[in-house]
Amino acid sequence: MIFNKEIETMPREELEKLQLKRLKNTLRIIKNSNSLLKEKYKGIDVEDIKTLKDITKLPFTQKEELRKSYPFNHTAQENKNWMRMHMSSGTTGTPIINVMTKNDIEQWSEIMARCYYAAGVTSKDRVQITPSFGLFNGGFGFHYGAERIGAFIIPIGAGRSRLQLKFMEELETTALCAIASYPLRLMDVANEIGFDFKKTNLKTAILGAEVWSDEMRKRIENEMNIDTYDIIGMTETGGVGAGIDCEAKNGIHIWEDQYIAEIVNTKTGEPVEDGTEGELVLTTLTREGLPLIRYRTRDITKIISKDVCSCGRTHLRIDRLKGRTDDMLKVKGVNFYPSQIEAILLKYKNLTPYYNIVLEKINGKGNITIIAERKKVVTSDEFNKLNNELYDFLGFHCQIQIVPSGTIERPAGKAVRVIDKRLN
Repeated sequence: MIFNKEIETMPREELEKLQLKRLKNTLRIIKNSNSLLKEKYKGIDVEDIKTLKDITKLPFTQKEELRKSYPFNHTAQENKNWMRMHMSSGTTGTPIINVMTKNDIEQWSEIMARCYYAAGVTSKDRVQITPSFGLFNGGFGFHYGAERIGAFIIPIGAGRSRLQLKFMEELETTALCAIASYPLRLMDVANEIGFDFKKTNLKTAILGAEVWSDEMRKRIENEMNIDTYDIIGMTETGGVGAGIDCEAKNGIHIWEDQYIAEIVNTKTGEPVEDGTEGELVLTTLTREGLPLIRYRTRDITKIISKDVCSCGRTHLRIDRLKGRTDDMLKVKGVNFYPSQIEAILLKYKNLTPYYNIVLEKINGKGNITIIAERKKVVTSDEFNKLNNELYDFLGFHCQIQIVPSGTIERPAGKAVRVIDKRLN
């Protein structure tokens, strides 16, 4: 697999013509299928979609529609064409199943191969895959892409952190694939056993599945002596690999020959201007099992640029994800995301990357306590500076607890940042 120059540097005019053609085909697939989603498009003629702007004539697809279609009523292909399935990793509500055809798996392999290449990973690399190989799509997506580029694969899966470090050293891993918070666990274990990342061949980490701040990125890169890349994607739209940042680190490229990306106002659903923050909406252009038109991802971001990137790619760049619409916290009338608190905490080198935001009601009023772990002693000056910085951001004083390293639980999967006691 080499850099796909024809596709990845395609002039925008040609790229948009390809998108329009594939959008129409996606609409035809849904309308001609047995999927319950086709009811949404009964009164819509494919030929009425004459430009990409006409996509706004098409209704949004919502997560709840897919949940109500559980398990297979939203699938657009006959079961003779089914090859495999993956399920949304959400912990609440009815799960969403994405049935994949042979072509869907090929598409997934292709975009993941592009993501590897954008991160500088090639056939010469040894790729250690730490996400699980199961209903969650991550492990398989990284595996398919690594196969496509011809890299050596170490499919260790989730957990067993000491073994992860042992393999990293003895099998000479050069690229690590993981959920964004897992390097924190590896760093913990490395400190416990005296493991030195600088004595390994590790050079690259491709991290995703969670929102992680620029400050978290700096902490991981510095302590693990690696270069990190932020990868995005979700089960509903075909799995990990819909986009990744490149060496320019100036936004995440969305593979526009495979997806149409829109940013809309979270409340009205109206498109917003480029550079304005809103909700990411994705349309799949080449998926067969679960083609989706205008799927509301609930991810908050903005379009950074549609101009040619310094890496040479023409596919648009969105900002790193800030959070999800359902992640937003509201305390004392102030809206904020956990990642914004994380960005403040991780400016302090004497704090570990572990923290909790505890929400509760005291005397009927909302209250917030931020629990942060100390790596070293936090001086009174540092504490006061942190307190003032949080006040400047939130506009009110919150409780701050500095606790010893190891106090906050290290979950096996995604990091738990928010503890909402208001629900108790």
